[in-house]
Amino acid sequence: KTTKLIVCFSIALFAALSAQAQGAFQNLNFEQAHPVPIVGNPAYPYAVTVTSALPGWTASFDGVPATQVLQNLHTLGTASIDIFGPNWNSVYPGIIDGSYTVMLQPGEYLPQQFGWDASIAQNGTVPLTAKSLELKAWNPAGALSVSFAGNTLQLVNLSSGVSPSGQSYTLYGADISPFAGQIGQLEFTALFGAGNASVELDDITFSTTAITPEPSIVALTAIGGLLFGARKWFARS
Repeated sequence: KTTKLIVCFSIALFAALSAQAQGAFQNLNFEQAHPVPIVGNPAYPYAVTVTSALPGWTASFDGVPATQVLQNLHTLGTASIDIFGPNWNSVYPGIIDGSYTVMLQPGEYLPQQFGWDASIAQNGTVPLTAKSLELKAWNPAGALSVSFAGNTLQLVNLSSGVSPSGQSYTLYGADISPFAGQIGQLEFTALFGAGNASVELDDITFSTTAITPEPSIVALTAIGGLLFGARKWFARS
């Protein structure tokens, strides 16, 4: 019995340690970048490896894995994932915070010549104390989709600001509390069918502050109708 208890305890401890190790989301502000140019690539020296530019993250176009991103360069109409920094002086697009900012560009994906989404993702565990996910973004225009474990998160506009470099941004929040302590994939996608707008991302964090989703137009209309009806009922009474 003692041996069985020791074995069971060891298994449980190993499982807990494994979950804890896997739970460490990393490089959420993209500051761990150390871009390595791909020698011989037609876009050299701007083409850099995903593993060096985005440690901890994977990159893809419509689910097809990408092995490279662009550093300090963006495209005009072609699907691309770009990282700006550390020597990037433009404002639009510009660096939102720190030394690096990432941009997702939906668009044509050569040589197929049709529109693809652009995504970055990583696996991990949502902290047990997390109630919301916050991030800074530029120019989403409805084109940004955020999901965890395949569940789309509703983004709420919290505030807006301007970075030291002059780049404007919006701080968004999403309710992550239903997934606290769960393991899954956190994914950010710029959607081709939503205006083909490029999206910049930075400063992704888990917060203990709760996010209350904004009421929908339908809900507000329904509430207004109920109040109007109640007013007329009381007036007749």
